[in-house]
Formats: sequence, C-alpha cells, structure tokens
Amino acid sequence: MTAPLPKDEDARLNTLFRYQILDTLPEQAYDDIVKLAACICETPISLITFIDHQRQWFKARQGLEMAETPRSSAFCAHAILDPYRTLIVPDVTQDARFANNPLVTGDPYIRFYAGTPLLVEDDCSLGTLCVIDRQPRQLSPQQIEALEALSRQVVDQLTLRLSLRQIHEELAQQS
Repeated sequence: MTAPLPKDEDARLNTLFRYQILDTLPEQAYDDIVKLAACICETPISLITFIDHQRQWFKARQGLEMAETPRSSAFCAHAILDPYRTLIVPDVTQDARFANNPLVTGDPYIRFYAGTPLLVEDDCSLGTLCVIDRQPRQLSPQQIEALEALSRQVVDQLTLRLSLRQIHEELAQQS
C-alpha cells in the first residue's frame, strides 16, 4: 500500500532539495552510522534514506545492494508521516500496509522494519535511519533509543554539510 503524502509535502521537498544530499557520493560518516545501527540492532540491513517525489534514495546502506526503490514501495514513506515516532513493524507480513509489498514478497524478503525519521528544522522529516531483517523480531528499548540517537547524528551531519556548503558559497562570492 502506497503511503499517503505528508500534509506538508511541498515544504518537506523544498527542505530536502535545499540540503542537496540526493545522488551524492558515499560519505564515511553516513556509512559508519548505518554500520553502527545494524550492529546495535542486530539486523543484516541498515539504511539512511531520503524520500523525494518518486523514489526512496539510499545515502548509505549496509546489507543491501540496491541504491533506491520507488516511493510507492518505500516503508520509510510511511515512517516520515509521524516525525516524532519510530515506526516499528515486528512482522510486516501481518501488517496490511506492507504484506503485499514487492520488497516483502520478493527480494530482499523483508519481514521486520524499524525506521526513525530524520527530523530537521520546522519538524520536517526528510527520510529515515532504518534497520531491516528477513525474519520477524522486536527491538529492545535500548536498541530503539540507540537508533533514535543515531538518527540525530545523521541530522547533525546533514546540518554540518549544509553549513559548510553555505560558507563555501559565501567565500566564493567574496572573491
């Protein structure tokens, strides 16, 4: 089932594009965060995702080869609908939103999903830090807390990246 659009979708997309993160090269800081998330949550897959008009793009990924999925099949498109809550689905085959999703019925055969929104200014959720497993499971309260802490680190990296770009642009205009 395709997720409905957030009520502030136009503003959310404008904010996403302002960060200029889509289709950028891999960066070690983000790669390290997904490795930590997978390790802490004991899952084979972890992703940093950004949701644009038509797709879910993976800035960093652990345990998954694909670089993006259509937005229509993106679990994270559901997670960004409530920017203050980590979406946890212990067994996606038992959830009507996901049971017939091609990522559940086919490769990579997702069975568990937990995604915490990447919340930037104005309570805008650009994507998620998520962990995925091929078997049903739960996360402990400590794992959820750690996943949420790591998502804040992703946002800090995004903010730093944006600030550095703005400084470079200002310096270029002065010269």
